[in-house]
Amino acid sequence: MHLAKHLCICAFMLATAIFPASAQEDMPGVGRGGRGGGRGGTRDFLGLGPAPDASAAARGEKLYAPNCGFCHGEKARGASGPNLVRSELVLHDEVGELIGDAISKGRADKGMPPFPAFTQAQLTDIAQYLHLQVELVANRGIYKRLNVVTGDAKAGEAYFNGAGGCAGCHSVTCDLAHIGAKYQPEQLQNRFIWPGAGGFGGGGRAAARAQRVTVTLPSGQSITGTLKQMDDIDISIYDASGAYHSWPRESVRVELEDRLAGHRKLLDKYTDADMHNLTAWLVTLK
Repeated sequence: MHLAKHLCICAFMLATAIFPASAQEDMPGVGRGGRGGGRGGTRDFLGLGPAPDASAAARGEKLYAPNCGFCHGEKARGASGPNLVRSELVLHDEVGELIGDAISKGRADKGMPPFPAFTQAQLTDIAQYLHLQVELVANRGIYKRLNVVTGDAKAGEAYFNGAGGCAGCHSVTCDLAHIGAKYQPEQLQNRFIWPGAGGFGGGGRAAARAQRVTVTLPSGQSITGTLKQMDDIDISIYDASGAYHSWPRESVRVELEDRLAGHRKLLDKYTDADMHNLTAWLVTLK
């Protein structure tokens, strides 16, 4: 049953690529929007199983966002961590039995910490939220784009230059120049709320400063400097005196400066009004 669900989703994506929209309308079992639900409907064709519980998914989103979103992305589409919508574990899960176990115990081999404090009910809610994301990807007809430009642009500018402290790292003439013309409003809002998925950068004050890194050698000696290059095999830095150093990655411990620390701190301070006011102002930067 689990394999059938996985294969059906893949089959739908392939069918979407092969058949034009007019042909899809005539394909048995494919609905044009809505969840379907009867025999031969969209749900059966996609092999999605029971529809996620909307109330549980809404509760799960509130738990997922602060605990999982930075690594796995705002909508579980991936960031520094893997895309959960494509995860075999998520696709094979039925009622949270696999997802809940992975969350509570963690995945040490993949760098995921455990979250033992979640109750079983909370784990079930998070699982329902993830199942909803799978369904939204599989059946785009049920996805609705909301208008996020509902705030006060002047208040957003004041927050940027004042309480938010954004102007200390970003500039409307550098990394944020014409930002409102580069992204749709919802994408723009996501970039500062979920910076780990690709936040602002590339020309601002923070980007102009070389990234700090501390390398600890097997002997216990630590060397701090600026990063030159790092990949899966080697890391190289310049220390405070300008001297160049290079080591195999497997022989040292590396601690990179967290350039998104300021954004992470703001997550505990943002109000709904702050986020929408800031969005309303950023979209004016054409």
